[in-house]
Amino acid sequence: YPLTLAAQAVCAVAQVFILGLPSRIASVWFGPTEVSTACAVAVLGNQLGTAIGFLLPPVLVPNTPDDIRLMAHNISIMFYGTAIVSTLLFFLTGVVFEEKPKYPPSHSQAVLQTMPPEDYSYKQSIINLFKNIPFVLLLISYGIMTGAFYSVSTLLNQMIITHYKGEEVNAGRIGLTLVVAGMVGSIICGLWLDYTKTYKQTTLIVYILSFIGLLVFTFTLDLGYLIVVFVTGGVLGFFMTGYLPLGFEFAVEITYPESEGTSSGLLNASAQIFGIVFTLVQGKLTTYYSPREGNLFLCAWVFVGIILTALIKSDLRRHNVNSGIMNLDVKAVPVDSPVEPESTTLKIQSAL
Repeated sequence: YPLTLAAQAVCAVAQVFILGLPSRIASVWFGPTEVSTACAVAVLGNQLGTAIGFLLPPVLVPNTPDDIRLMAHNISIMFYGTAIVSTLLFFLTGVVFEEKPKYPPSHSQAVLQTMPPEDYSYKQSIINLFKNIPFVLLLISYGIMTGAFYSVSTLLNQMIITHYKGEEVNAGRIGLTLVVAGMVGSIICGLWLDYTKTYKQTTLIVYILSFIGLLVFTFTLDLGYLIVVFVTGGVLGFFMTGYLPLGFEFAVEITYPESEGTSSGLLNASAQIFGIVFTLVQGKLTTYYSPREGNLFLCAWVFVGIILTALIKSDLRRHNVNSGIMNLDVKAVPVDSPVEPESTTLKIQSAL
């Protein structure tokens, strides 16, 4: 057990680096008309892994309580298979992946590449982000939405079994439906952002629809019809997971020229904190009362998230640079750099 726990901790640390990659890779490698779609596809890849996690383990490790040796053998096969795939991906990434393209794909990236790497300060970047009020509001609202999704996903099996005895297999299928619908939602939201650049409006609308979907899911869960749970779960997953690339891309826009990895890392940290708290509280409410009370707890918080999202000032800094609109608040050098604002503006213009 200690070995398993240690290995799980290593995987958890690795996930911190993986979850922040979509917005970073999209910004570095893709232009203004495709960056949000690229981010959504990367998020989709993460969700695809979750979908496989719902689907394969029950198949690879069937419930054999009378034969513990067989169960242990099946678990070892599943883990060795995962280790082999992960190792192959590791070597493939090391061999074929490059840090950045030969030429910047956008004006905003061209500006960032004029900054000497030694001038970058991670500590100062964190300070700058927490001084950015729109980002702080997004940080909290993103944590609420994603934490609620984590909580629902974690406790889904318990909620289904409470009202539908002996339906463990269908509980897994509903979880798969939740994730697959979310993959579709991610792509559609990414395409829509690239087409319209309406970051705040789209984020707010998806937030509201997620709230409505969670309410409907809450009040239809105990009707006794599994098909209804499949439908409402799919709708919920579509909007709640579709929100993920929206949050990443909106954060990059309002925090430019700070590193995409730093902003997305903070968003993921917020999501994990809210996810832990929500799962613990919802789990207690579900156990001592019913799934409805637990879900209503999440609904209340998601409603708070709607209000916070509505308060975010939509200052699309990266989009303004790509469009040739100069914003004096946007600097191509760290805040603590001695370069004067006039020089910074000239530096941006020369890069463009």
